[in-house]
Amino acid sequence: MSDEKKIALVTGGAGFIGSFLCEALLQAGRKVICIDDFTTGNVRNIEGALRNPDFQFLRLNINEPFDLEGFPELLGFKIKFLGIDEIYHLATPTSIKNFNKLKHHTLLTNSVGVRNILDIAVKYKSKVLLASSSVVYGGRKEDIEFFAEDYQGIVDHLSPRACYDEGKRFAETMFSTYGAVYGLDVKIARIFRTYGPRMPLFDGHQIPDFILNALNGDDLIVNVPEDFKTSIIYVSDVVSGLMKLMSAEPGIGPVNFGSDQDLLLVDIAKMIIEKIGSTSQIKAGEEIPFLTDLGLPDISKAKEKLEWMPIVRLEDGLQKTIEYIRANKILLTGDTYEI
Repeated sequence: MSDEKKIALVTGGAGFIGSFLCEALLQAGRKVICIDDFTTGNVRNIEGALRNPDFQFLRLNINEPFDLEGFPELLGFKIKFLGIDEIYHLATPTSIKNFNKLKHHTLLTNSVGVRNILDIAVKYKSKVLLASSSVVYGGRKEDIEFFAEDYQGIVDHLSPRACYDEGKRFAETMFSTYGAVYGLDVKIARIFRTYGPRMPLFDGHQIPDFILNALNGDDLIVNVPEDFKTSIIYVSDVVSGLMKLMSAEPGIGPVNFGSDQDLLLVDIAKMIIEKIGSTSQIKAGEEIPFLTDLGLPDISKAKEKLEWMPIVRLEDGLQKTIEYIRANKILLTGDTYEI
């Protein structure tokens, strides 16, 4: 029996969730190929992984066809002979502030990019996982408290957000179809709002901006209505869920990963101020376009089928995020995207 380590490919691996996934896979004994084009990812997120001989980074755009066997830096991975065991497809722009600028890129990533990744999975008979999103369910519904995986959702396919929301639905269709046509073991993870270290600043993601402002003693600007509610899950819980899903038996279907605890965003802001001991005040600001009022996940399937549930308490997750931003404040407030 071969003693070669399994090889995992992670697209979007220099992003917020993707970089933590790369580290977890390395810790689990995988060799990891990380692909990112730095549209919203950052090389800082993978600085630690780059020192690991089992990690290789490729800067490329997945919307253009590529051949993994054509990269000299991957010769040591022996892909031609060993193939790719697992593919985690996380690459999709998630920048709220830059949503308009990235619309076309987002559209292609959720269609052409998905096709290119699935074709690689077909070539190597890889298990392949899609990091989908809770946006496939549409916005929060008054008559539905929790979204289960069998809820089909209501999404406006012509909305200004459709390149992402409907794009994720189409990506799920592509995964399902490739699974049926080519016999691939495909997995679909529907990820709800996630927070933690390495979230980009000044990008419309309120929590890291709240933390930075509280550290600086500035006002926390809440860019949503006062009664806006959300659920947030810590990044390490999502990563463990993705790895459990990849290891699950074929045919499990889509699985939700998120927190089923509903919170007022204003209350999260208050908690951040309290944890930091800041004198900051909470002020209302202009509402952010493209920010969706999302529902809560029904996570009973993940609990029953994967023995997974969120384990990081909000207080602890916020503290870790605060410590990261405090330690890296000077770097993070520089140019976030350009390398």
